Amino acid sequence: MSLQKSGRGTSKPAKPAKSGKPAKKGGGRNAPAGGARQVYVQTAKNDVFTYLLAVSLGAIFIGVISLVLILNQYEWKTKVTGISPAASAGRLLA
Repeated sequence: MSLQKSGRGTSKPAKPAKSGKPAKKGGGRNAPAGGARQVYVQTAKNDVFTYLLAVSLGAIFIGVISLVLILNQYEWKTKVTGISPAASAGRLLA
């Protein structure tokens, strides 16, 4: 878990105490000055599913680039001109 400071209720950062007294309960390098509250937030973890998403995104990009290269070979024409619809239907029924 990660420690992040809450910004609620403060308009400006609190000034640290100048006295030479030791810090109160829970003091230390990350201790808030002026008794401000802290919020514990769980950080996101990368697991195998995150990496699978990255691999699938890469596969989609490779597929799109391949499709563009193939369509460039055919000059982006998508109509079939070699076979008439009636001839192809006759072959399927026979």
